[in-house]
Amino acid sequence: MGLLRELLLLPVAPLRGTGWVLGQVLTEAERQYYDPAAVQRELADLSRRLDAGEIDEEEFDRREDELLDRLQAPQAQQSQQTQQTQQT
Repeated sequence: MGLLRELLLLPVAPLRGTGWVLGQVLTEAERQYYDPAAVQRELADLSRRLDAGEIDEEEFDRREDELLDRLQAPQAQQSQQTQQTQQT
């Protein structure tokens, strides 16, 4: 049965491969986006830009809030998953 299924699905193999590659790219992009070290580097650069007068206080506050949200997002997601697991 498995061999027959694979033969029938052979024409869509390139699509399945493309889907797998896109999933891998998305996973890596999210890992880099939420990486605490990267977020901390961006926070340091943001602070440097504020000190240098390249951005104003309002822009600093807006960007800082975005970066702090990125830093906290994986922790919140992990907490949600833990709660769902405990409820099951």
